[in-house]
Order: sequence, then structure tokens, then C-alpha cells
Amino acid sequence: HERAVGASGAFAIHLRKLLGQDCPEHNVFCSPVSTSSALAMVLLGAKGSTVAQMVQALGLSSVEDPHGGFQSLLPQVHRPGAPYSLSIVYRLFSEESCEFLPSFQESCLLFYQAELEPLSFAKAPERSRNHINAWVSRKTEGKISELLAKNSTDEESRLVLINAVYFKGKGGKQVDKSCTRKMPFKVNQKEQRPVQMMFQEGKFPWAHVSEGQELTMLMLPDEGMDLSMVRQGSGHVWPCLGEQQVEKSLTSEKLQTWTSPEQMERTKVEVFLRRFKLQEEYDMGAVLQALRVVDAFHPGKADLSGTVVDSELCLSKFLHRSVVEVNVEGMEAAAARAVMVIPGCCLKSLPVFCADHPFLFFIRHNATHSLLFCGRFTSP
Repeated sequence: HERAVGASGAFAIHLRKLLGQDCPEHNVFCSPVSTSSALAMVLLGAKGSTVAQMVQALGLSSVEDPHGGFQSLLPQVHRPGAPYSLSIVYRLFSEESCEFLPSFQESCLLFYQAELEPLSFAKAPERSRNHINAWVSRKTEGKISELLAKNSTDEESRLVLINAVYFKGKGGKQVDKSCTRKMPFKVNQKEQRPVQMMFQEGKFPWAHVSEGQELTMLMLPDEGMDLSMVRQGSGHVWPCLGEQQVEKSLTSEKLQTWTSPEQMERTKVEVFLRRFKLQEEYDMGAVLQALRVVDAFHPGKADLSGTVVDSELCLSKFLHRSVVEVNVEGMEAAAARAVMVIPGCCLKSLPVFCADHPFLFFIRHNATHSLLFCGRFTSP
């Protein structure tokens, strides 16, 4: 699964930058592993230039077969008996008049444990929408209950790819609620908003890196996961360069190096981490077209002839939603290890790590080192 993880890491950084570049004041949150595996599932039935565009977007070479990698990776992420509950679900819903090829159905089950389902979009689009929403809600334990908005499907819908992610940790070291206090969150240099901040003091993996600016890494271990954070600047002072510069220069290789065990040393640290919850939904069709995956979404150009008998079929929609929540009861997310890139920390007699202004975060699965989630928290 190493190649799938590596490709997903590069895809994750690129995807997160795309989602956040047009509206730097907006929060961003997505699951690159689930998005890339869902796209790879469609790749099973794609041909011609449709394949070439998907392969390039995923960071793979034209001769690589990613399916064996995901076949190995996904069961490890969904490991029975794990100290967390994680659901990465995707399913292709097609118009019932379209007939899936048996070979495509078998491959989806073999490599991605994904089933395909025909629905009557042409005759009952609203009933089909409700059916999809009920399936997503059931698979995510009610965490994601209304993925498809009203009128988001119609009589012309033919192939809808749904991708939803939910995570709930079993909780590691609990934070005493008396250690939660109201503090200002600096949205920007002119605006502040009150938020609840959790305080912890203890020995945590900690490191500094100089990349033309000071970066500080902190890892908060939890049972079966690690919440790792990377921030830039000093103390409670707004950094001179800001998180946007960190975003632009960040790569998958840099993130992996900065948060490696060789880089970090256990140090006693005062940690202030605010409560936050993000639930974001994206039309991945529009995002992927920005990554030059164009043909798959256009009738007459898409070659999904290895998917269904009707060779004129194209993807009508590709929707993605994921959820993350951090509070005094432990981390709950649509994952298993988080890295936050935050502008602002100085070395005093006792270092202070205060997440009191916009930050980037990345949640990684420990055993496979795969980036399950990435995001940016900009505004409470």
C-alpha cells in the first residue's frame, strides 16, 4: 500500500490547496484518502483519455495499478477491534436503465469493498435522493444525514458517486472541563472572536524546523491516534508571514519529514487547543476538473465503457462530505492522527503551544501513515 499512501499524500496537499485558494477566509476540510480511493474505483471502468486524466490527478504513473494498493490499505484503516470507529464509505448509484458490467461490479467489491446500486432517477429523482441520504446516514451512524440537498438529483442523473467519511475516537487522555476557558481567537489582525480553549500541560513530542521561518511541531497522543500540530510564529503574537505562506510552500514530503519520530523530542509543553467542529461538503466534480479530470464529467467525452453497457455514460455528480470535532471529551472526526499548521510559538522556560488563530491540520492514520483528512480552520 506504500505507493497508494505516497500518491494520496501528494494528492492531499494539492487538493487542500485547491479547495482553499479562492476563499482564504473560509474553513476547509476534506478526506484525501477517501476521495482518491473513490476516484480510483471509477478508474476501474475508465478507458482512453479518461484514464490518463485520472491517473495524472492521482499522482500515479501510467503503468501503475493503484487498486492493489488500496485493497491493502483500506482494510488496515478499517481494522476490526481498532480503538476508534472509522467509516469511509462510497457507492456508485446509477439510473436503473443502465446496466453495470459484471466484471466492474466484481472488481469494485474485490478492491474497494464497494457495492453498486441502480435507482430510478428518471422516474423518481426525489425518492432516489432520499434513498441515498438514508444510506449515507446509516453508514456514518447519523453523523452525515443530508448529503444530497433537495433538487440535487433530477431526471437526467445517470451516475452519482457518493463519498462520505466519519470518525469517532474512543478517547485517550481526557481533558478536565475545569481546564476549559474562554479566550479570543484572532480571525485576522483586526478581528477577534471568543472561543472555548482547552488547556493541557504535559510531555509531548515537540520539534522546531527552520524553513525561512520558524515552525513548531507538537503531537498530542491519543488511543489509536495522534493529534499532531505544526505552527509558525511565536507565542500568542500574530506571525508576520501568516498561514497562507505556510500553505503555499507545504509539500507532502515536508510534512512527513517535519512530523517524523526522528524530528520530534518529548518535551514538557503548555497546550491551548480550542474546541472546533467542521462539516464540509464539496462538489468534487468541479474540483477534479480544476485538476484536469475533465472528460469523465462530459457526455460524449467520457469513456466509462468498462463500467456499464451504455458507453455514452458519464459521471453526473461526485459529492464528498467529511466531519471533524475536537472537544473536551477527546477528538472526534470524520480520523486517526491530526497535524495542524498554525501561524504563531516561542521557547520559554516552558514552551507554550496556543492554537488561537487560523491553522492548517492534517489527520493521519498511524499504522499506514496515510493522510485521512486535511483542512484549514480560519473562522469559529
